[in-house]
Amino acid sequence: MSLLHHTSSVPLARAIRSRALTISSRAAVTFPSVKKLPHVDSHVLLGMSELELQQLAADLGQEKYRGKQLHHLLYKRKVKDIEDFSNLPQAFRSNLRDAGWRVGRSPVHQAVTAADGTVKLLLKLEDNRLVETVGIPVKDDKGSARLTACVSSQVGCPLRCSFCATGKGGFSRNLQRHEIIEQVLAIEELFQQRVTNVVFMGMGEPMLNLKAVLEAHQCLNKDVQIGQRMMTISTVGVPNTIKKLASHKLQSTLAVSLHAPNQKLRETIVPSAKSYPLHAIMKDCTDYFQETSRRVTFEYTLLAGVNDTVEHAIELAELLHEWGRGYHVNLIPFNPIEGSEYRRPYRKAVAAFEAALESRKITASVRQTRGLDASAACGQLRNEFQKSPLVADNSDSSQSQPDMPVLC
Repeated sequence: MSLLHHTSSVPLARAIRSRALTISSRAAVTFPSVKKLPHVDSHVLLGMSELELQQLAADLGQEKYRGKQLHHLLYKRKVKDIEDFSNLPQAFRSNLRDAGWRVGRSPVHQAVTAADGTVKLLLKLEDNRLVETVGIPVKDDKGSARLTACVSSQVGCPLRCSFCATGKGGFSRNLQRHEIIEQVLAIEELFQQRVTNVVFMGMGEPMLNLKAVLEAHQCLNKDVQIGQRMMTISTVGVPNTIKKLASHKLQSTLAVSLHAPNQKLRETIVPSAKSYPLHAIMKDCTDYFQETSRRVTFEYTLLAGVNDTVEHAIELAELLHEWGRGYHVNLIPFNPIEGSEYRRPYRKAVAAFEAALESRKITASVRQTRGLDASAACGQLRNEFQKSPLVADNSDSSQSQPDMPVLC
């Protein structure tokens, strides 16, 4: 299940341009490049470290320990507004507001809860764009509770994978670091418990917003105190970015969305595959493992009659063996979305695919589908409320939007 600041005078529509990337000495290919926002709002408290907050306090004429109090208010108490920093002196609060500082938390626009306890939230950002995040509660066989936050990295997505609801909704812009971090805090606040796992598998392609993703990752690790090994960064594959990620030597999991065992089929499912050949992705994944000693997970969405046969599984196993051992394949039965030509495979087909992999010494698991009745496939809920992220809507949509559909 792939889940999920500026005033209105700043243009929201961001053009996507192509740039030449040489994958090999024989072929030059293109890949969509996302234009950055003209500036990043530097007056947001969320995302700042304790040391940075202490320095801010000192810059505003306060004792440095006030910065430690700020840190506690932001990440432990999850206070959303400077006016509610009740244990800080009024003068300090006034100085923060006068200097243009704000917390950087967005209101929940809509929340939908599935029968299995999965909750999908729509957060309404300052420019009225809507972004999804999903909270997934799980209890293991021993009764231990786990809460996973599936976070978005972009408003929409420019890659337009054929099976993904996010791509059908279009693309607007990258998220800033605090807009990623606040998704986790919103899930914690709603469930009234700590998030134990974070997966960057929501709306958007994390590698096209790698700087903000890495900054959010660091804050979630250091300040929100979620272990690096409890976080996963997912990508469909963007040239040169896997190498860049490897250089940071994170202990988090890299998950690569493969979805096909050969280049020809992959191009029909993932349009951007034309710009990043399968052999190039596999080479980068091999190098990533050698650089970080962290096993790469391959995400494989099973589409009935398209890529879900035993023959496909055998071809996938051969591909992975060709590039080394130790890979893990995460099989994801397609989560139905309105208007899609794809169908969810039968359980028998899923089981046969998994068995074919495991009989060839490829470790595989089938991801349990969660939140089918809460439009939990990536992009579904956002698309119900905001069909295109490129057009601003300043109206009070809560008064005019239809009820949420039940997708089974």
